[in-house]
Amino acid sequence: MTNTTAPIHPFRVEISQADLDDLHDRLVRTRLPRPVPGDDWDYGTPNHYLSEMVEHWRDGFDWRAQEERINAFPHYLTEIDGQTIHFIHVPSAEADATPLLLAHSYPGSFIDFLDMIGPLTDPVAHGGRAEDAFSVVVPSMPGFGFSTPVEDRGWTMARVARTYDTLMRRLGYQSYGSHGSDGGAMVSRELGLLNPPGFLGLHVLQLFSFPSGDPAEFADLSPADHAGLKHLEWFQAVGGYNAINASRPQTVAVGVSDSPVGQLAWNELFNSFGNGTSLVTRDQILTEVSLYWFTNTSATAGRYHFEEARSGAEPAVNHAPTGVAVFADDFRTIRAFADRDNDAIVRYTEFPDGGHYASLERPDVLVEDLRAFFAGLPAQ
Repeated sequence: MTNTTAPIHPFRVEISQADLDDLHDRLVRTRLPRPVPGDDWDYGTPNHYLSEMVEHWRDGFDWRAQEERINAFPHYLTEIDGQTIHFIHVPSAEADATPLLLAHSYPGSFIDFLDMIGPLTDPVAHGGRAEDAFSVVVPSMPGFGFSTPVEDRGWTMARVARTYDTLMRRLGYQSYGSHGSDGGAMVSRELGLLNPPGFLGLHVLQLFSFPSGDPAEFADLSPADHAGLKHLEWFQAVGGYNAINASRPQTVAVGVSDSPVGQLAWNELFNSFGNGTSLVTRDQILTEVSLYWFTNTSATAGRYHFEEARSGAEPAVNHAPTGVAVFADDFRTIRAFADRDNDAIVRYTEFPDGGHYASLERPDVLVEDLRAFFAGLPAQ
C-alpha cells in the first residue's frame, strides 16, 4: 500500500522520563490566580476545576498507560512541502475497504480518533459488516503533536488539504473520503473545494457558514437555524481564544508553553467552557493536554487562526458530496447558509447528545454515521 519511492519512517511516541519528572515538578509548584468571587466559569477556567485536575494529573493520571494505548497503532513520519508530517495508518484487512482520512480538531490531536480506529478498520469485530470497513489515515496537522517543528509561515487550511491529498497519494490511495471536526472540518471542506481526482466526499461535524449581510437571508430561517445562531452568539461570547490566536498567538503562547496548568486552562473548549454539556472525561482531557505540553505546540497549533485571517481566500462553493453530523451540544450548522455554500449536502443527521468532541464522547455513534454516509454515496 505504501509508495516506497517516498521516504516514510516508522515512529513511536516515547516521552522521556526526564520530561515526565519535569511535568510533575511543575505541577507540584502550581500557583493559581486569585479566584473570582464564587469561583465559577463566568470569567474563565475556575480554580476549583484546575485544583482537582492538577491533583489528578500529578498523582492519578498515567501517561505511560496512555502512551501504550497510542502506540498500539502504527505511526509514521514523512516530509511533504518541506514539513514533517506525523500520521497513523491502519489499513483494513477487509477487501475493498474505503480509504478514510480523519482530520482532528483544535484544540485536539490524532488522539481524538483512537477509539474509532478499531470499529472503522475491523467492523465485523465491532458489530458491523465487512462492507463497512475503512482503511484509516490520521495525520497530525503541521504544528500539532509530532508534525513539528513548523518550518515556514502560511499554513492555511487549504495548504493542509493539499498536503493531506499528497499524503493519501503517497500511501497509494487514488480514491478516499474525509471526516473532520473543527479545524479538521475546515480542512475536509477545503478538500471538497480542491476536489482531487477520486475524492469521494466529506463528512464533518460542522459547516461554518454564516450570514453574508443580506437581510433577506433571515426570512426563511427555521427554528433550528435560529438555535444555531443563538449557539454561535454564545460561542462568540466565550471563545476569545479565536481573537487572540488570530492577532497575537505568539504572545499568549509564552505563558501557555511555560505552564502546564496554563495549557490546561487555555484548552477550556474540552469542557465546553464550563456550560455543563461536555462529556469528555478528565483522562481524555489530560491525555490531549499532556501531548500539547510534551511537544511544546501551543504556539504552532494556534497559528492557524492568524494565517486564516490573512489568507485572502475568496468565498467558494463546495460541490463535493457532503455529510453533516450535528451533535446537540456542539456548534449547530445553520442549514440555510450551509446549503448556500455547499450545494451537495446529501446527509444531515442530528443526535440528542454529544458535543464538539463527538469522536471522544460518542465514538460509536459517529462511526455509525460515517458508515451510513459513505455507504450511501454512488459507487465510483
